[in-house]
Amino acid sequence: MTETSKPVLLSGIQPSGHLCIGNYVGALKNWVTLQSSHKSIFLVVDLHALTVKQVPSELRNRCLSFLAQYIACGIDPEQSLMVIQSHVSQHAELSWVLSSLTYMGELNRMTQFKEKSTRHNENINAALFSYPILMAADILLYQADLVPVGADQKQHLELARDIAQRFNHNYSETFTVPQPYIPKQGARIMSLQDPASKMSKSDKNLNNLISILDPPDVIRKKIKRAVTDSGKEIIYQPEDKPGLANLLVLFSVLTNKKIQNIVADYQGKMYSHLKEDLGEIAVEVLAPIQDEYSKIIKDKKYLNGILKNGAEQASYIARKTMSKVYRKVGLVPYPR
Repeated sequence: MTETSKPVLLSGIQPSGHLCIGNYVGALKNWVTLQSSHKSIFLVVDLHALTVKQVPSELRNRCLSFLAQYIACGIDPEQSLMVIQSHVSQHAELSWVLSSLTYMGELNRMTQFKEKSTRHNENINAALFSYPILMAADILLYQADLVPVGADQKQHLELARDIAQRFNHNYSETFTVPQPYIPKQGARIMSLQDPASKMSKSDKNLNNLISILDPPDVIRKKIKRAVTDSGKEIIYQPEDKPGLANLLVLFSVLTNKKIQNIVADYQGKMYSHLKEDLGEIAVEVLAPIQDEYSKIIKDKKYLNGILKNGAEQASYIARKTMSKVYRKVGLVPYPR
């Protein structure tokens, strides 16, 4: 497969909260696996972060921190483009065009808007409502073939597909219609204290998540305190024992062992044995990432070089897409 024939892979994470082990096993680990077989573009979607009130200096710092964590987790700047969303103005431009093709009823059906409106009811803004259109622009701008998404973002990707097909129907073939990539296991690591909810990097209760940058003692303590269930037997029953099932899933994705084999290994042992071993495994997995991160985050020249290269190459692709879009919708080309 030549470089030009590689399918385009695109994904991104919003720079809010703390990148957590759920992000690692559900997204970043898959990005690393897929980057060699795809022309990969990984975004830090800072414009999306503006849907919630931000402290400007903290947002800037998190953008650089997330970039450094991408690299520390194994994203290779020689293979993949890493781009801060706001560095490519065409994201916002395409979002506006696509908003003219998106129906209010479609946006009203977005379950994530309803959930976030409940959590942020003091700031239910228009950007929060139109968030899925900007996400569609992120994807379609680069003619992405494959988009790794969590189950909570699948509805947004379906909307992006609908918008792409609608534009292609109205104005002729322009956009690649993206396909989702959802890993069979590990896509949803649940909260340590509330296993009915997904582990979220934006959770205000930090005991619910394991941050990629948490110190070893903190990781061990959080797993030790994780909610399990009544009973003593270590078995995998997600409906009856969701807390224990969550720990077994995390154990499985961190070790690449099958859950049934893990269960067999812990027959006759207590929950505390499982938690103690899982804590050590999590520390061991995250230690090299943390070591690499501590080196990268100090080298601002290196990070800025990656961002400059990413912005330049992404802007070249984006300009080509927008030139076609503007011509097809009937806008007058810029005089040259």
